[in-house]
Amino acid sequence: MRSTFHGIEVSKRGLFAQQSALNTTGHNIANANTEGYTRQRANMQATTGLPYPGMNASVEPGLLGTGVNVVSLQRLREDFLDIQYRSENKRQGYWDARFETLEKLEGIMNEPSDTGLQKVMDQMWQAWQDLSKDPTNTSARAVVRERSKAVADTFSGLYSHLKEIQSDLDNVMGVKAMEMNSLGQQIASLNRQISDVVPHGYQPNDLYDQRDVLLDKLSKLVDVKMTPGANGMVNVTVEGQDFVTGLTSQPVTTQQNADTGLLDLSLGGQMLVPTTGYMAGVYEARGEIVPNMMQRLDVLAVNLTNEINELHRKGASLTDIKNGGAPQDLPFFLDASAPAGSKDYPKGAGSIVVNPAILASLDAIAAAQPETGGTAVGNNQNALEIAKIKFKVLQAGTGPTDLKESSTLDDYYRYTIGQLGIDSQEALRNQKNSELIVGTVDNQRQSVSGVSIDDEMAEMVKYQHAYSASARVMTSMDEILDKVINGMGRVGL
Repeated sequence: MRSTFHGIEVSKRGLFAQQSALNTTGHNIANANTEGYTRQRANMQATTGLPYPGMNASVEPGLLGTGVNVVSLQRLREDFLDIQYRSENKRQGYWDARFETLEKLEGIMNEPSDTGLQKVMDQMWQAWQDLSKDPTNTSARAVVRERSKAVADTFSGLYSHLKEIQSDLDNVMGVKAMEMNSLGQQIASLNRQISDVVPHGYQPNDLYDQRDVLLDKLSKLVDVKMTPGANGMVNVTVEGQDFVTGLTSQPVTTQQNADTGLLDLSLGGQMLVPTTGYMAGVYEARGEIVPNMMQRLDVLAVNLTNEINELHRKGASLTDIKNGGAPQDLPFFLDASAPAGSKDYPKGAGSIVVNPAILASLDAIAAAQPETGGTAVGNNQNALEIAKIKFKVLQAGTGPTDLKESSTLDDYYRYTIGQLGIDSQEALRNQKNSELIVGTVDNQRQSVSGVSIDDEMAEMVKYQHAYSASARVMTSMDEILDKVINGMGRVGL
């Protein structure tokens, strides 16, 4: 026959199991708003049954139930959704960085507007056109000089801003490298904590959650692959290179490149080149997008100043006409780093200045073309020719500052701005698409792993009733035993 106290033991196990389930439910509710928390569930299993002991035991199918135990506290999480989320997260990081840079470039170029480079160039061409109407007019000459200075200042300003953006992006690379190191060290530290408790049969679910949050953050920066290790640890690779192996994390270091002046990344002594993620977006923006815009400004500036200089050097100024001498061979624009008295043309957008001789005297502006027998005061041919540069088709060349296709200067600049707008729209579209996909996958993760207060309240009521019922069974068994112990053998008393 069964043990006299068997019912109390079964009730006790029921109380313990339901209490553990209630504690787990309370833990879920407490962490409903905790970042990265994964809902947990107390998995129960009936304990091993016993046969009826005794010499005269009847042989019946089945065993005597002995109650219930909590066999595990399970994290309700899908590894497949984690992999998918991190795969999409790196794409969103890439397009975030790319769009941020292109948006800044659009703000700097500020086209179309009344203050952009296109407007300033148009005003300069118009000033030369107005000068051709009255080449001796001092006011018209002053406008030409000031509009030309505005063009030079605008080129220099744009180029300076682009250099600042490139420098800022380089600093971002350094900051993100430090962030990667911090994440790697934290993952290795959690690996250590997890490996200390797993061999003893514990389930460090909350430590797993903290590590997953770090992996999610790392996945937005670079391409991350995770493989399981011993005792609950994970090994992490970045761009195919070992980053976290068990209890150790390889440092990401930065070093300035002697040729470019920009930071190079290395991981474990090997060159690290991000191919996707936020760092890849910054890497490309710093090394391709911004330098490409700077190079196109250089091409525009060099060709514009060359065309004006070639005509201006052949023209005759009021000083030449008054002195009755040959043209002074005076370039209108010079390179900012050129020594005094030189005729060096500007080498790029960031080094354009108006010739100091023209700044010193308006009469030095060569609005006329030399004539046989002496140049007339009203000659306006050079001003007209310079104004026509706006519509001149420049031939393509193979040099670093040559146009790659035949085009006017205006069309070349419009194409540059148009391409910037297209690239920005494309980046925005891909960013929104990536953001939508990441949101969809995260919603799927939350549907599995997230805590629903309503669901947990329902679970709480279920476990509470089960706990109360187990307590009631124990009370009943106590009353029965009290009757057996204190009431039996007392007939007639």
